[in-house]
Amino acid sequence: MARWNLVVLGLVLSLSMLATLVRSDASDHKYKPKDEVPLYANKVGPFHNPSETYRFLDLPFCQPDHLKEKKEALGEVLNGDRLVSAPYKLDFLVDKDSTLVCNKQLTKKEVAQFRRAVVKDYYFQMYYDDLPVWGFLGKVEKKGKSDPSKHKYYLFKHMHFEIFYNKDRVIEINARTDPNALVDITEDKEADVDFMYSVKWKETNIPFEKRMEKYSQSSSLPHHLEIHWFSIINSCVTVLLLTGFLATILMRVLKNDFVKYAHDEETADDQEETGWKYIHGDVFRFPKYKSLFAAALGCGTQLLTLAVFIFVLALVGVFYPYNRGALFTALVVIYALTSGIAGYTASSFYGQLEGTNWVRNLLLTGALFCGPLFLTFCFLNTVAIAYSATAALPFGTIVVIFLIWTLVTSPLLVLGGIAGKNSKTEFQAPCRTTKYPREIPPLPWFRSTLPQMAMAGFLPFSAIYIELYYIFASVWGHRIYTIYSILFIVFIILLIVTAFITVALTYFQLAAEDHEWWWRSFLCGGSTGLFIYGYCLYYYYGRSDMSGFMQTSFFFGYMACICYGFFLMLGTVGFRVALFFVRHIYRSIKCE
Repeated sequence: MARWNLVVLGLVLSLSMLATLVRSDASDHKYKPKDEVPLYANKVGPFHNPSETYRFLDLPFCQPDHLKEKKEALGEVLNGDRLVSAPYKLDFLVDKDSTLVCNKQLTKKEVAQFRRAVVKDYYFQMYYDDLPVWGFLGKVEKKGKSDPSKHKYYLFKHMHFEIFYNKDRVIEINARTDPNALVDITEDKEADVDFMYSVKWKETNIPFEKRMEKYSQSSSLPHHLEIHWFSIINSCVTVLLLTGFLATILMRVLKNDFVKYAHDEETADDQEETGWKYIHGDVFRFPKYKSLFAAALGCGTQLLTLAVFIFVLALVGVFYPYNRGALFTALVVIYALTSGIAGYTASSFYGQLEGTNWVRNLLLTGALFCGPLFLTFCFLNTVAIAYSATAALPFGTIVVIFLIWTLVTSPLLVLGGIAGKNSKTEFQAPCRTTKYPREIPPLPWFRSTLPQMAMAGFLPFSAIYIELYYIFASVWGHRIYTIYSILFIVFIILLIVTAFITVALTYFQLAAEDHEWWWRSFLCGGSTGLFIYGYCLYYYYGRSDMSGFMQTSFFFGYMACICYGFFLMLGTVGFRVALFFVRHIYRSIKCE
């Protein structure tokens, strides 16, 4: 007990330190008139391909007088941020009108480069005093013509900055382009461009503490809130229907079973048993591939713990809009710190299943989720390097992640495994297992594994699919998602529905005298992850405008890892609840 108290205390302290770390990037500078306020250019890329981003200066913009790269945290680098000093000077409270940035003689190659960017609807992103600035590079004039060769392409050359301040602090910044200051880049010919900018300062009463609320209001508009609450009501109705089904059908059937079995024991002890009591000598027979099963439970328990901690950080306000890389930093650090949970869970359960090769079990636990994730990362990082995109991680960042895995994740996994091995907990089975397994009777096709997984995954997925669109639009788009409280409610509903449907299917499986329920309950619980991946196909082709090999690879590659994580996490929930249920019903009857 004392050991677990120390573990919980260590995780809480680590969580508080992490919250401080990811909050520390927020700017809290006070300025005097004419003070230099930092403006960093971040990246450019196709608006509909959020993963395909490039350095701002990869395009032939004006170079700043003193090029300076901003030092970035781990999460910022993982997010693809590459901040460098911008060519514009926006000093505090200094208005400027049509100021020249530079005169640029664009070559034919540079004109073609800008035109390709305009065709692909490139946007740029900058940060001014840690406030995001967005804009587009140019525009396309179609004039009703469908033939792209007859379109006109223009590059914006004049940028207007409108900055709001409150006393000595920057509150808000807006950037817009002058629609009349254009450069025709339709043809491959040299162009002489004067890049200009204007700055206008305005006073506002918005306090500094509320300057980020502007970016979170979009997801809190009444129209969007109605949809979110409709999602909650839809999920709650699903839960109530499922609970009612279990309460009225399953509990009544169980009650009848208990009465019947008690009556059979009193009247005729030699009467042949039927139903789920008939297999009491096989129901607690350990599953095949028990090392893999224990490793899957360990990884699933760790991912469930990770999800809970991420929700805690979100609900206390750590992941506010444009807190660059905070989510990625939290994911890496918390995953590393919770690896001991995976080691302990897998090793202790493997010991309960009377496994002996605990070292192999520990290696399997460490590789079960990290292995596919590492292979996916290697492939996608190679693609990003080939595209020269900012998603390609620098060598130094890869070394840092490797050191975290070597010095934190692996030692904690081993320590957890040793603690689990030494716990020597025996498996609690209410019934004695027979020496030889009973033969499973022939079952109809819909009682096989795949149809059962389809039934088990559909209900939990139907409870979350409305909220999935907003999450996808935030992760794979530019929509901001800040309603973490609603997302947490949906997550709890997902766990409840998964648990209920797994229990129901496990009972029907046992009633059909099929005692191989261990893997089935895990697969049925995790099948929602497969439905989510199916939704990925629908979202990519039906709800988004993503295109190109890099974006397609990143979307389906990383979503495969995320859905695999959901499979392990929900599979663990399904099995744990099914194990509790099976123990309860067999403890309630007299087993010979």
